[in-house]
This record gives sequence, C-alpha cells and structure tokens, in this order.
Amino acid sequence: MTDFLTFLKNNPYPGRGIAVGKDRVYYFIMGRSENSRNRIFEPTEDGIRTRAFDESKMQDPSLIIYHPVRRSELGLIVTNGDQTDTIRDAGCFRRALMTREYEPDEPNFTPRISALIRDDGSFELSILKRVQGKCLREFFSFEGCDEGTGFFISTYQGNGSPLPSFSGEPLEIDLPEPEQVWAALNPDNKVSLYANVKGEVKLFNKHLGD
Repeated sequence: MTDFLTFLKNNPYPGRGIAVGKDRVYYFIMGRSENSRNRIFEPTEDGIRTRAFDESKMQDPSLIIYHPVRRSELGLIVTNGDQTDTIRDAGCFRRALMTREYEPDEPNFTPRISALIRDDGSFELSILKRVQGKCLREFFSFEGCDEGTGFFISTYQGNGSPLPSFSGEPLEIDLPEPEQVWAALNPDNKVSLYANVKGEVKLFNKHLGD
C-alpha cells in the first residue's frame, strides 16, 4: 500500500487526481500556468464547479472550467473535465466514456480521468489517454474497499515536458484526513481540493487562503 501523504509530498505535479475510499472521495487540481492556477472550486446544487478567481485574467476556459463533481441517478460522478456531464446525460459510465478521448492540449494530451461511486460502495475508475497517437481507454471496477484504504489515479506521473501520463493500475493508498491531503500537495502548484467524507463536503482553495 502506498503512503498517500508521502506520495504527494514527493510528487510536485501529479496534475489532477481522484482518490476513492470506503467513506471518502478526494479530487484535487493543480496548475503550472497562470490560466490553470486562476481557479477555485465552488458548490453547486448537485456538486461543485470550477470558476475563475480573477475573471479579467481568464484566457481559454475550454479545458479548465467544468463541473468536476455531480450527483446523478448513477451515483457520485467525479472527473477532470466536461465528461462529467457526458456520463450523467448518457446514464452509463462506460458507454459515455467510449464517446470521449484525451484532451487536445498538445503536446501533453492530458488524460481524462473519471470515477463513479455508487451508493452500495462499489465504484469505477477510468483513464482515457494517448498511446501511439490513439486513445487507450482503461476501466477499473471495484466492489468496494476496506476502511481506511482507497485507490488513486491522476492525470500525470509527475513533472516533465511533455508531461508523462499516469500509467498502470490505480494506486492502493491509505486515506488521511482532508487537511493533511491539502497540506501535502505542492504549495506552488496546488489550486483546489474537494473532500467528501461520509457525505460532508469541504472545499479548499489556495486563492481563498485555505
């Protein structure tokens, strides 16, 4: 099992990440450019959305403004892009993601990562990434997990140019408290964190002094 806090402290740029456990879900975003860093999470009726902190500095919103979390009849949907809406509208996690692919942000071709957490504790994780110029769609199904543990995927393995996509199976991790996760993220690159622990949601935003 991977020590999650150590992993985060030693990885300056995992990009965007999703961690799912028995009683909690975490989603964080990081940024290297001014446009990516100019964001906060704010609550909506069915989840959260990203919003520009300073509207005057917003450049291209197409890949950075979206609803990362929505609750639907399927369960809780968590993603790093507008595929959240694709999954909700399709009513099927896999069928929806078969219509999507990685982001068109050459040269990084950022993977799309997604999770669906069902009310019975089972969940699915997915990553859509570019391999040899084509889209590789990977799906991982979990019947659940033990107390205190979870599974994690991110967009990137770490820093680089171009950024290296996450590879392999989701990491099995321990799941510390939200404040510990926020503190472990790289202070220069972290932007926001969504934490849902036993249904209680906390939002952390660097621009708001969290």
